[in-house]
Amino acid sequence: MTLKSLRMRTIIPALAIILLTISAFSSLAVGAGQEFPVPPPPFTEGIFPCSNCHASMEVNRKKRELKDEHTKIRMHHAETMRWCLDCHDAKNRDKLRLYNGELVSFTESHRLCGECHGNLYRDWRAGIHGKRTGYFMGTGKRTYLLCAHCHDPHEPKFKLIAPEPPPFRPTDKRNVK
Repeated sequence: MTLKSLRMRTIIPALAIILLTISAFSSLAVGAGQEFPVPPPPFTEGIFPCSNCHASMEVNRKKRELKDEHTKIRMHHAETMRWCLDCHDAKNRDKLRLYNGELVSFTESHRLCGECHGNLYRDWRAGIHGKRTGYFMGTGKRTYLLCAHCHDPHEPKFKLIAPEPPPFRPTDKRNVK
């Protein structure tokens, strides 16, 4: 075996590994830039757009108990560290504010949730967490539900529920009604 053939035997597998790695990461990058079509957020009737009331109000950044409006909102989401204006923009109440200051619409609220809940956001984008309807692969139309469709953003933890029993085999007599 010549030195040249030995080099070729080591270079070709190394190049194959490099190309596979580039291919895998480029497919992840494409997924990261894709859009997520979502239905409108589940606002309480008459509450949006927020600017209907907040446009004429002076901004009060002080953390306090709300006594006039939004009294039914219970803040149980890192409540010792969070305040309304950590997520809602102070000047444009019809937008949410990301940590970097970028304003996003409520239909992009998943980006805001993902800033603290990165593992769940990753799973949501992959279709593991949350609900999707439509096509899962290919070019067919699909819709993703926002975090707020299942979780109250101010109190996101689900109440504990008993799990459903496992299904029976189709041939099991207990399946017949």
